[in-house]
Amino acid sequence: MGQRKDIDGSTGVPTFYGSELRWKREEAGLTLQQLVEGSFYGPSHLSEIERGTRRMPAELAEHVDRVLGTDGFFRRRCEDVRRAKRRGHASYFERVLEAEQHAETIEEWCPTLVPGLLQTEAYARAVVRATHPLAPDEEVEEKVTARLARARLFDENHKTPVYWAILSESLLRQPIIPPSQASEQWQHIATLARRHRIVPQILPWNCGAHPFMLGTAMIMTFSDAPPLVYTEALHSGDTIDDPGLVKDYRRSYDLLRAAALPREASLALIEQAAEDGGNGEQRD
Repeated sequence: MGQRKDIDGSTGVPTFYGSELRWKREEAGLTLQQLVEGSFYGPSHLSEIERGTRRMPAELAEHVDRVLGTDGFFRRRCEDVRRAKRRGHASYFERVLEAEQHAETIEEWCPTLVPGLLQTEAYARAVVRATHPLAPDEEVEEKVTARLARARLFDENHKTPVYWAILSESLLRQPIIPPSQASEQWQHIATLARRHRIVPQILPWNCGAHPFMLGTAMIMTFSDAPPLVYTEALHSGDTIDDPGLVKDYRRSYDLLRAAALPREASLALIEQAAEDGGNGEQRD
């Protein structure tokens, strides 16, 4: 058995909560399995809560309080953890923040923007400021920081999901940031692809009608849970777990992928955009 890694509770509310939970569990002389017995959750779920990587469901918190005799402490503090984990994000995005950390695959289609997981700081700031033109600078920076933190998913020491993004070719020519920053954005995506962290595909600008002309989609699959689809509008988002709707989104995404360019041809276009600052001419 490997040596147990200590939890640094000073790094934030979720890790503080998790370290307190583990301290109380071990003080009671209980294993993870023993503490979750009688609940609908497994020991791995509880272990991730103790490490601060997963939120505590209210019903599990109530179970833990009963078993440990903690007088409702963990149930009362659930919302503190939830707020801390979604800081800088809209409340409707909360389920996605947790789900993408545990996904086996993530497939994304966002026709008018570079997906948030792939955005550089300059691109993210431009998008956030455009969406919230009157927001204080500190609020904008909080949102930018939160968005960039999601990209830790692609760190070398993280168990990266298979991430597949289909990007409209029009994004390569859309000058929402200066050319030098656009070059950085496209080079970032190319680098992730060359490091085998992501699979980007380009949907040609002249592909004609395609099966996903309306809406966005983020399709996530898991080893221990049913798949989810997240779709977003300007100021709202919806997480879908209905099997029939998920199947419909899955079919539309597969048809969209069939209309996109192959991986190497797509990467060549992305690298060309990185060279010319995203101001290249559209190809006939």
